[in-house]
Amino acid sequence: MGAIQALRGTKDILPEEVGYWQLIEDKAREILAKAVYQEIRTPIFEQTDLFERGIGEATDVVGKEMYTFTSRGGDKSITLRPEGTAGVVRSFIENNLYAQGGVQRLWYTGAMFRYERPQAGRQRQFHQIGLELLGSSSPRADVEVIALATDLLQSLGLKSLKLDLNSVGNGEDRQNYREALVHYLIPYKQELDQDSQDRLTRNPLRILDSKDEKTQKIAQNAPKIIEHLGDESKRHFDTVQQLLTDLGIEYQINHCLVRGLDYYTHTAFEIKSDDLGAQATVCGGGRYDGLVAELNGPDTPAVGWAIGMERLVLLLKQLQQAPVHQPDFYLISRGKQAEAQALVLSQKLRSLNFTVELDLSGSAFGKQFKRADRSGAVACLVIGDAEAVNQTVNLKWLASGEQTAVAQTQLLSSAEKLNQKIQQLRSP
Repeated sequence: MGAIQALRGTKDILPEEVGYWQLIEDKAREILAKAVYQEIRTPIFEQTDLFERGIGEATDVVGKEMYTFTSRGGDKSITLRPEGTAGVVRSFIENNLYAQGGVQRLWYTGAMFRYERPQAGRQRQFHQIGLELLGSSSPRADVEVIALATDLLQSLGLKSLKLDLNSVGNGEDRQNYREALVHYLIPYKQELDQDSQDRLTRNPLRILDSKDEKTQKIAQNAPKIIEHLGDESKRHFDTVQQLLTDLGIEYQINHCLVRGLDYYTHTAFEIKSDDLGAQATVCGGGRYDGLVAELNGPDTPAVGWAIGMERLVLLLKQLQQAPVHQPDFYLISRGKQAEAQALVLSQKLRSLNFTVELDLSGSAFGKQFKRADRSGAVACLVIGDAEAVNQTVNLKWLASGEQTAVAQTQLLSSAEKLNQKIQQLRSP
């Protein structure tokens, strides 16, 4: 039998790349904590009905892309989550989070699953960071979440960012617009790509989001949803634009921006980067005031976004080297008693918050010293037969080559001074 390989559309995240992922996650925790968002973790599979009702049966996600299977008992249809919002809303309802009153600010990170053609930055198992603000219909909530996404992306060093903005109005606005859009598109039906022809009766707004060039040209002259907004929706959208201006966040109106899921209302937005070519969208989101009620919860306005981790990592690779976690000490030993002492010493140093790589090879000192040089450690600690007998350790600063013999107890008791010297030597 041949070697077992990862399935198509899945990808190992190897140690040399994990640093980018940790950087993104750490920045997200830092920035969202300042705005008092709390992390929530939901299951990666849910009842299929959650996504059919929440996302919409006429969407591509539900119609073509979900991984759905029957439970082993044969009584339930189960789906691997294709996005994060529906699961968070289900948890919000099931756990009565709304009973706490006020606004709930939640964020999540994890794997999602969609069956589509794998490409750079897009896998069948992919990962997102997202947030959901539930309980406020204020335009300020829309702008808060946009501002936090902008803060996160800029804190990671991204500069060539563009915010696309649109309003998809409320249900009545969309119905009026849907009729106008279909009326405009019907004469062009045979010129539309096949997917758009199918959407003409099921989900015509999604035609505006088509990637087919000919369909895009036709859509450019279509009626604009902004022209079909009621007074309330216009006021909401005008306020969002003014608040973004107040914060100094630049944006452009994209009349073809509708987002791919049925639950969106009012504000829809995407943040794009020029550096990713055709797959330019890094963050997408908007308001979804009807979703909680659609899933049998109380009438609760909400707004949120999701950032694709894989695409963001692609961008970061162009901007910077992966963060490297180098050890403070590389600990070398040879001989039975020395190796036992080295293990104990490494654990004691780690308990004092030092990063220690213990050489477990048992090879000759020369080979261990070469590995110490390659490790990026600031200092090397050496225990041989003589040091083991005397309970000492040889401390060698790798950059200068300076070395001294130190009692192991003294090394541990001078942890504060050692840490200060390590930080000084690490400084550029």
